[in-house]
Amino acid sequence: MILNTFNLEGKVALVTGCNTSLGQGMALGLAQTGCDIVGVNRDDPMETEQRVKELGRRFWSLQADLIRTERTEQVPCVVEKAVADAGKIDILVNNAGIIRCEDALNFSEQDWDDVMNINSKSVFFLSQHVARQFIAQGHGGKIINIASMLSFQGVHAFPPTPTQKARSWA
Repeated sequence: MILNTFNLEGKVALVTGCNTSLGQGMALGLAQTGCDIVGVNRDDPMETEQRVKELGRRFWSLQADLIRTERTEQVPCVVEKAVADAGKIDILVNNAGIIRCEDALNFSEQDWDDVMNINSKSVFFLSQHVARQFIAQGHGGKIINIASMLSFQGVHAFPPTPTQKARSWA
């Protein structure tokens, strides 16, 4: 099996947004390779936790609303709690993200802030704090950032994409 070539036995991965979909798949894939998982989600990821434990790995659930990163104390608390629970962090998977579909002319400031907070701000500051933890632990680690295709191509109904091309309304 291909997973035999990827042995992460004894490693701890912090995975944001692992309730469903890609995040859940990444958490399970890491668990299959030997990682214990710290899941950071708004809601309790009961199915993911159960499936990780069925693989013989440990799972710690941390609830945090990464969309509300204006409360900057939240990110260091997530990292501190993850280390307190799991003992260390070896891998960070920044997977949590959202999209709001609305024409640029009608896109609200709150929608803009929500998308930027979770898709950009939380990614940067989680990465920063986990990198500090890697240094404190005396060894490196891995940071994996997940992005949708909208990060690479603009679409008029999704304004807060970094490479959005200007749309002419004239």
